[in-house]
Amino acid sequence: MSRVVLAMSGGVDSSVAAHLLQQQGHDVIGVFMRHGHESPAACAVEPAEEARRAAASRQLPIVDRLDHKQGCCTAADAEDARRVADGLGIPFYALNLDREFGRIIDYFVDEYAAGRTPNPCVQCNNWIKFGKLFDYADAAGAEFVATGHYARLEPVRGAAEPRLVRGRDAGKDQSYVLFGIGRELLPRMLLPVGDYDKPAIRAIAEQLGLNVAAKKDSQEICFVTSGRYDQFVRGYQQQRGEQAGRGGQFVLTDGTVVGEHGGVESFTVGQRKGLGIALGEPKFVVRIEPDTRRVVLGNRDELGRRQLMACQCNWLVDPASLPAKCQVQVRYNSRAAAAACELLPDGRLNVQFDQPQLHVAPGQAAVCYDGERVLGGGWIE
Repeated sequence: MSRVVLAMSGGVDSSVAAHLLQQQGHDVIGVFMRHGHESPAACAVEPAEEARRAAASRQLPIVDRLDHKQGCCTAADAEDARRVADGLGIPFYALNLDREFGRIIDYFVDEYAAGRTPNPCVQCNNWIKFGKLFDYADAAGAEFVATGHYARLEPVRGAAEPRLVRGRDAGKDQSYVLFGIGRELLPRMLLPVGDYDKPAIRAIAEQLGLNVAAKKDSQEICFVTSGRYDQFVRGYQQQRGEQAGRGGQFVLTDGTVVGEHGGVESFTVGQRKGLGIALGEPKFVVRIEPDTRRVVLGNRDELGRRQLMACQCNWLVDPASLPAKCQVQVRYNSRAAAAACELLPDGRLNVQFDQPQLHVAPGQAAVCYDGERVLGGGWIE
């Protein structure tokens, strides 16, 4: 029986994951990752130090639990997770990761201010869920770290690492947001809900009598509680003492100036609604120019791109074995498209699509697949 640290968000997926891991005979530790803005309810101890002390005595660390709203990881979410853990008879701890999560918020704000479209969920997986949580697992003597992601790990004959593949439920597949995980961590990851579809997970939760069986899925960026990304970016810039909301011009692809805007952080490539300008026909954001503060608008056919470059790549396979042809997904909710991929000497990835792709936005991830298998990917330039 292996000890497993499970990230519990208070949602139905991670709650059922706890049950499935128990069924497999694991010793499960439920962990709620407290993050978001600083508040008076910060945990009283430093988790890393407490974990080190606990590891020395081979006991699990004791960390304060939440008792009020904290960002979007609310007290209600923490309480839901605690109730599930109590019902299943597993230990439950809330980790104070405010400091670490500040890096995610800085990244989010800096990217939008630079006219790029960030993906904080991917970076949260890279830096926190499969970063800091592994540090905690090591200190607690746990062999594995598990989450409720809809993705799967399949053993590969003769290989040390399993391969990461899409979840069974195509509509809920989350393999895209896991492309940045360190390859060396794959053998220590567990993804227990990946073999199920969402209705089956909810049915298990109902059978177990879990209070989260009908809980809605989270849809928004967890720390943007207002739902307005531009307002959050401007407010955070002001907190940092920076100039916020620098306006600019709307221009057409031929250079014609057609209006003004309040800041590039309000827009993303592919956006049509909420532009705040009427031109008599639908226009899309084709390009954002952060240096000139110009937002370039065009028709739908001007949005398509056949080529992209990606940097800061991470590979879950030997890069030398990358196929010349694969499928590349450029957004979480888009389909992977056939493309020719070339890994350049400087480590960047050159992608040439067979057909023009819409919504290719700088700052988003370009993730390469070979069928269902995640090969890796990088960040769109």
